[in-house]
Amino acid sequence: MPAMLAAIPSPHSNVVHVGPLTIHMYGLMLLIAIFACVWLTAVRWRRLGGEFDLVVRVTVWGVAFGIVGARAYHDLTSWNQVPSPKWEGAFEIWKGGLGVWGGILLGTLAGVVVIRRSGNSARLFMDVVAPGLLLAQGIGRIGNWWNQELYGKPTTLPWGLEIDQSHFVNPNQTYYVNGHRVLFHPTFLYELIWDLVGVLLLLWIARRVRLKPPALFALYVAYYCFGRFFEELLRIDPAHHFLGLRLNAWVSAVVFFCAAGFFVWWQVLDHGWEPPGPPRRRPRPRPMPEGPKMAIPRSRVR
Repeated sequence: MPAMLAAIPSPHSNVVHVGPLTIHMYGLMLLIAIFACVWLTAVRWRRLGGEFDLVVRVTVWGVAFGIVGARAYHDLTSWNQVPSPKWEGAFEIWKGGLGVWGGILLGTLAGVVVIRRSGNSARLFMDVVAPGLLLAQGIGRIGNWWNQELYGKPTTLPWGLEIDQSHFVNPNQTYYVNGHRVLFHPTFLYELIWDLVGVLLLLWIARRVRLKPPALFALYVAYYCFGRFFEELLRIDPAHHFLGLRLNAWVSAVVFFCAAGFFVWWQVLDHGWEPPGPPRRRPRPRPMPEGPKMAIPRSRVR
């Protein structure tokens, strides 16, 4: 094994103590990811004439249902990884374990309901929020670094990731080889970079190409799934396998082809598409008319 030129260290604890406060860094990364998504979405939505209030309402319901969906997907597909006791561990999201597929699905459905009830176009809003979702997914991966989880196979690359032995997926994994510490592929970093590049790409496409909403959202799904497929080939955390591939690799492939096929059908083929209208604003209440003012002599005020 060649000498290591460098390595990416991992934090020895996923919590930070600030006085009497205990901050779970995985949860903090999720909050930062949500705020980043809200900021980018609000900027894009308001440029179209939309109101920030709708972004907030979609965020509240979308995040709530998204977390439920993400945790449900993880629990259903990785029940053996849920900490014991199961009835408690199934809800401990700060320890990791959120499936992006369930989160996007349930969060999107909740957001669509909120948008349609507001009288706005769900298709238009899906295109607006797509770059923000990808940005949030990238930032959220930093939480996996804090938890020392979801890393890849051993590597001799100079950007290999250090993992404490207590976080080894395989308890029989050798800690040192030829006097050098074993390093692993930093899959969290690969996805972070992939997602950030994707955000810039989606923003560039949205400005340069006339898309039919929700074509940009379909591109976002296809782009993420394409990168996620290859990431799954590197990961070594426990997972169900089917025909030699991890379950999430199959999900990535299937969703990629569905999203790419929808994009071609929707964007390229002509089927009487009509562009959605501009965002609607809530009617402002009319000011109450002021009645006649009654003058009171100062001498009578007691």
